[in-house]
Amino acid sequence: MDTAAHNDNKRARELCAGLHEGKIAVFDRAYVDFKHLCDLAKRGIFWVTRAKQGMKCRCVKRLIKKREGNILRDDLIVLSGQNTKSHYPEVLRRVRALVEVDGKEREMEFLTNNLEWIASSIVALYKCRWRIEVFFKETKQTLQLCDFLGHNKNAVQWQVWTALLLYVLLRYQAFVHRWQHGFKRFFCLLRSSVWDGIRVESLAKLYGTAGGIPSMRAAVDQLYLPGLKRI
Repeated sequence: MDTAAHNDNKRARELCAGLHEGKIAVFDRAYVDFKHLCDLAKRGIFWVTRAKQGMKCRCVKRLIKKREGNILRDDLIVLSGQNTKSHYPEVLRRVRALVEVDGKEREMEFLTNNLEWIASSIVALYKCRWRIEVFFKETKQTLQLCDFLGHNKNAVQWQVWTALLLYVLLRYQAFVHRWQHGFKRFFCLLRSSVWDGIRVESLAKLYGTAGGIPSMRAAVDQLYLPGLKRI
Protein backbone atom coordinates (compact mmCIF):
# COMPACT_ATOMS: atom_id res chain seq x y z
CA MET A 1 0.00 0.00 0.00
CA ASP A 2 1.45 3.31 -1.08
CA THR A 3 0.58 6.59 -2.74
CA ALA A 4 0.42 6.92 -6.51
CA ALA A 5 3.28 9.42 -6.53
CA HIS A 6 5.99 6.81 -7.08
CA ASN A 7 6.94 5.67 -10.57
CA ASP A 8 6.32 1.98 -11.22
CA ASN A 9 9.95 1.23 -12.07
CA LYS A 10 10.97 2.26 -8.54
CA ARG A 11 9.17 -0.86 -7.26
CA ALA A 12 10.62 -3.22 -9.86
CA ARG A 13 13.71 -4.05 -7.81
CA GLU A 14 11.60 -4.99 -4.79
CA LEU A 15 9.36 -7.23 -6.89
CA CYS A 16 12.31 -9.04 -8.50
CA ALA A 17 14.52 -9.36 -5.41
CA GLY A 18 13.56 -13.00 -4.92
CA LEU A 19 14.14 -14.15 -8.51
CA HIS A 20 16.85 -16.75 -9.09
CA GLU A 21 19.13 -17.51 -12.01
CA GLY A 22 17.28 -18.97 -15.01
CA LYS A 23 13.95 -17.36 -14.12
CA ILE A 24 12.00 -15.20 -16.59
CA ALA A 25 10.55 -11.78 -15.73
CA VAL A 26 7.97 -10.16 -18.01
CA PHE A 27 7.48 -6.42 -17.52
CA ASP A 28 5.08 -3.79 -18.72
CA ARG A 29 7.07 -0.93 -20.25
CA ALA A 30 6.20 1.26 -17.25
CA TYR A 31 8.76 -0.84 -15.34
CA VAL A 32 11.59 -0.30 -17.84
CA ASP A 33 14.68 0.80 -15.95
CA PHE A 34 17.84 -0.14 -17.85
CA LYS A 35 19.99 -0.14 -14.72
CA HIS A 36 17.67 -2.69 -13.17
CA LEU A 37 17.43 -4.71 -16.39
CA CYS A 38 21.22 -4.83 -16.58
CA ASP A 39 21.39 -6.08 -12.99
CA LEU A 40 18.87 -8.82 -13.80
CA ALA A 41 20.94 -9.92 -16.80
CA LYS A 42 24.07 -10.10 -14.63
CA ARG A 43 22.16 -12.30 -12.17
CA GLY A 44 21.32 -14.72 -15.01
CA ILE A 45 17.64 -13.74 -15.14
CA PHE A 46 15.93 -13.45 -18.52
CA TRP A 47 13.45 -10.65 -19.08
CA VAL A 48 10.97 -9.52 -21.73
CA THR A 49 9.36 -6.09 -21.97
CA ARG A 50 8.04 -3.58 -24.48
CA ALA A 51 10.24 -0.87 -25.92
CA LYS A 52 9.41 2.68 -24.91
CA GLN A 53 8.55 5.16 -27.62
CA GLY A 54 11.49 7.28 -28.72
CA MET A 55 14.09 4.83 -27.40
CA LYS A 56 17.42 5.60 -29.07
CA CYS A 57 19.35 2.58 -30.31
CA ARG A 58 21.58 1.30 -33.09
CA CYS A 59 21.06 -1.97 -34.97
CA VAL A 60 24.22 -4.11 -35.04
CA LYS A 61 22.81 -7.23 -36.67
CA ARG A 62 19.56 -8.29 -38.35
CA LEU A 63 18.59 -11.84 -37.39
CA ILE A 64 15.96 -12.17 -40.14
CA LYS A 65 16.17 -10.68 -43.61
CA LYS A 66 12.44 -10.43 -44.28
CA ARG A 67 9.09 -10.79 -42.58
CA GLU A 68 8.31 -14.21 -41.10
CA GLY A 69 4.60 -14.59 -40.27
CA ASN A 70 3.70 -11.88 -37.77
CA ILE A 71 7.38 -11.13 -37.04
CA LEU A 72 8.37 -7.97 -38.93
CA ARG A 73 11.94 -7.55 -37.64
CA ASP A 74 14.33 -9.32 -35.29
CA ASP A 75 17.49 -7.33 -34.51
CA LEU A 76 20.42 -7.18 -32.14
CA ILE A 77 20.80 -3.61 -30.94
CA VAL A 78 22.83 -1.44 -28.59
CA LEU A 79 21.38 1.58 -26.81
CA SER A 80 22.64 4.95 -28.01
CA GLY A 81 20.91 7.38 -25.66
CA GLN A 82 23.11 9.62 -23.52
CA ASN A 83 22.11 7.88 -20.28
CA THR A 84 20.75 4.51 -21.39
CA LYS A 85 23.95 3.37 -23.15
CA SER A 86 25.85 3.66 -19.87
CA HIS A 87 23.05 2.00 -17.89
CA TYR A 88 22.89 -0.98 -20.28
CA PRO A 89 26.08 -1.28 -22.39
CA GLU A 90 25.44 -4.88 -23.49
CA VAL A 91 23.72 -6.09 -26.67
CA LEU A 92 19.92 -6.31 -26.54
CA ARG A 93 17.41 -7.98 -28.80
CA ARG A 94 14.51 -6.08 -30.34
CA VAL A 95 11.57 -7.89 -31.96
CA ARG A 96 8.96 -5.99 -33.94
CA ALA A 97 5.73 -7.92 -34.53
CA LEU A 98 2.06 -7.61 -35.44
CA VAL A 99 -0.09 -8.46 -32.44
CA GLU A 100 -3.87 -8.79 -32.34
CA VAL A 101 -5.48 -6.48 -29.77
CA ASP A 102 -9.28 -6.24 -29.53
CA GLY A 103 -9.64 -7.92 -32.91
CA LYS A 104 -7.24 -5.56 -34.69
CA GLU A 105 -3.57 -5.99 -35.54
CA ARG A 106 -1.13 -3.56 -33.92
CA GLU A 107 2.59 -3.20 -34.45
CA MET A 108 4.60 -3.57 -31.23
CA GLU A 109 8.28 -3.68 -30.31
CA PHE A 110 9.61 -6.03 -27.64
CA LEU A 111 12.99 -6.09 -25.87
CA THR A 112 14.77 -9.00 -24.25
CA ASN A 113 18.23 -10.02 -23.09
CA ASN A 114 17.77 -13.56 -24.42
CA LEU A 115 19.51 -13.95 -27.77
CA GLU A 116 18.62 -17.63 -28.30
CA TRP A 117 14.81 -17.84 -28.18
CA ILE A 118 12.88 -17.75 -31.42
CA ALA A 119 11.12 -14.43 -31.99
CA SER A 120 7.62 -15.88 -31.72
CA SER A 121 8.41 -17.15 -28.20
CA ILE A 122 9.31 -13.62 -27.09
CA VAL A 123 5.99 -12.29 -28.39
CA ALA A 124 4.08 -15.20 -26.82
CA LEU A 125 5.72 -14.62 -23.43
CA TYR A 126 4.62 -11.00 -23.37
CA LYS A 127 1.14 -11.96 -24.54
CA CYS A 128 0.79 -14.19 -21.47
CA ARG A 129 1.25 -11.08 -19.31
CA TRP A 130 -1.96 -9.61 -20.75
CA ARG A 131 -3.95 -12.09 -18.65
CA ILE A 132 -2.94 -9.97 -15.67
CA GLU A 133 -4.51 -6.92 -17.33
CA VAL A 134 -7.70 -8.91 -17.96
CA PHE A 135 -7.72 -9.90 -14.28
CA PHE A 136 -7.35 -6.25 -13.21
CA LYS A 137 -10.16 -5.22 -15.56
CA GLU A 138 -12.50 -7.94 -14.25
CA THR A 139 -11.87 -7.12 -10.59
CA LYS A 140 -12.09 -3.34 -11.02
CA GLN A 141 -15.04 -3.13 -13.41
CA THR A 142 -17.08 -6.30 -12.97
CA LEU A 143 -16.59 -6.59 -9.19
CA GLN A 144 -16.70 -2.77 -8.89
CA LEU A 145 -13.38 -2.46 -7.10
CA CYS A 146 -12.91 0.96 -8.66
CA ASP A 147 -14.83 2.65 -5.81
CA PHE A 148 -13.83 2.23 -2.17
CA LEU A 149 -16.16 2.45 0.81
CA GLY A 150 -13.35 3.67 3.06
CA HIS A 151 -10.06 5.41 2.34
CA ASN A 152 -7.74 4.33 5.15
CA LYS A 153 -5.31 1.45 4.66
CA ASN A 154 -7.33 -1.10 6.64
CA ALA A 155 -10.60 -0.34 4.80
CA VAL A 156 -8.94 -0.56 1.40
CA GLN A 157 -7.26 -3.87 2.26
CA TRP A 158 -10.52 -5.39 3.50
CA GLN A 159 -12.33 -4.44 0.30
CA VAL A 160 -9.51 -5.69 -1.92
CA TRP A 161 -9.30 -9.04 -0.12
CA THR A 162 -13.09 -9.45 -0.23
CA ALA A 163 -13.09 -8.82 -3.99
CA LEU A 164 -10.23 -11.30 -4.49
CA LEU A 165 -12.04 -13.99 -2.51
CA LEU A 166 -15.19 -13.44 -4.56
CA TYR A 167 -13.17 -13.58 -7.77
CA VAL A 168 -11.57 -16.91 -6.82
CA LEU A 169 -14.96 -18.39 -5.84
CA LEU A 170 -16.56 -17.29 -9.11
CA ARG A 171 -13.66 -18.63 -11.17
CA TYR A 172 -13.82 -21.93 -9.31
CA GLN A 173 -17.58 -22.25 -9.85
CA ALA A 174 -17.20 -21.38 -13.54
CA PHE A 175 -14.53 -24.06 -13.90
CA VAL A 176 -16.45 -26.74 -11.99
CA HIS A 177 -19.65 -26.16 -13.97
CA ARG A 178 -17.83 -25.79 -17.29
CA TRP A 179 -19.07 -22.28 -17.97
CA GLN A 180 -18.37 -21.43 -21.62
CA HIS A 181 -19.28 -17.74 -21.60
CA GLY A 182 -17.64 -14.58 -20.28
CA PHE A 183 -16.78 -13.89 -16.65
CA LYS A 184 -18.97 -10.78 -16.48
CA ARG A 185 -21.96 -12.71 -17.79
CA PHE A 186 -21.49 -15.37 -15.11
CA PHE A 187 -21.23 -12.72 -12.41
CA CYS A 188 -24.41 -10.93 -13.56
CA LEU A 189 -26.31 -14.20 -13.77
CA LEU A 190 -25.45 -15.14 -10.19
CA ARG A 191 -26.11 -11.64 -8.90
CA SER A 192 -29.59 -11.66 -10.44
CA SER A 193 -30.46 -14.88 -8.59
CA VAL A 194 -28.72 -14.22 -5.30
CA TRP A 195 -32.04 -14.22 -3.38
CA ASP A 196 -33.39 -17.36 -5.05
CA GLY A 197 -32.92 -20.97 -4.03
CA ILE A 198 -31.47 -21.97 -7.39
CA ARG A 199 -28.34 -24.06 -7.60
CA VAL A 200 -25.40 -22.61 -9.48
CA GLU A 201 -25.15 -25.86 -11.41
CA SER A 202 -28.69 -25.42 -12.76
CA LEU A 203 -28.05 -21.84 -13.81
CA ALA A 204 -24.82 -22.71 -15.60
CA LYS A 205 -26.31 -25.78 -17.29
CA LEU A 206 -29.47 -24.13 -18.61
CA TYR A 207 -28.06 -20.75 -19.60
CA GLY A 208 -28.21 -20.22 -23.36
CA THR A 209 -30.20 -23.40 -24.00
CA ALA A 210 -33.77 -24.07 -25.08
CA GLY A 211 -34.48 -25.20 -21.51
CA GLY A 212 -34.30 -21.63 -20.28
CA ILE A 213 -33.46 -20.30 -16.85
CA PRO A 214 -35.66 -21.19 -13.83
CA SER A 215 -37.92 -18.28 -12.96
CA MET A 216 -36.55 -15.90 -10.34
CA ARG A 217 -38.73 -15.77 -7.25
CA ALA A 218 -37.24 -12.61 -5.74
CA ALA A 219 -39.29 -9.46 -6.01
CA VAL A 220 -37.58 -6.36 -7.32
CA ASP A 221 -37.75 -4.75 -3.86
CA GLN A 222 -35.66 -7.57 -2.41
CA LEU A 223 -32.70 -6.44 -4.49
CA TYR A 224 -32.48 -3.26 -2.40
CA LEU A 225 -31.59 -2.76 1.24
CA PRO A 226 -34.58 -2.57 3.62
CA GLY A 227 -35.87 0.94 3.96
CA LEU A 228 -33.94 2.20 0.94
CA LYS A 229 -36.19 4.06 -1.49
CA ARG A 230 -35.73 3.61 -5.19
CA ILE A 231 -35.65 6.69 -7.41
